[in-house]
Amino acid sequence: MFNKRSDQGFRSLLPGIEMKTLMSQFHLKRESVLPKHNHPYEQTRYLIEGRLVLTIGDASEEMAAGDSWSIPEKAEHGATVLEDAVVIEVFSPVREDFLPGVTERNPMGG
Repeated sequence: MFNKRSDQGFRSLLPGIEMKTLMSQFHLKRESVLPKHNHPYEQTRYLIEGRLVLTIGDASEEMAAGDSWSIPEKAEHGATVLEDAVVIEVFSPVREDFLPGVTERNPMGG
């Protein structure tokens, strides 16, 4: 997937300070399942350790430490964790439901 620089999607944090992306680290336990879902965010992931089966749309692929992938906004996706895993994810635009202090979270994106 190609991503082009864009001035859209920035969120104002303070006067004169804006942010566009959000980076998160996830720990995934063996045999856990992330049900298929979609959200209005582009999502890029890097698998630091572990293995999982990733599904994007109708395609599934086994991923191992060192693999990375991009999921376009609104694309249905999910995963089955084959062994304990650590994933770094970057979302754009910012997922406000992941920001500190936000009490209502919808991990499936809504």
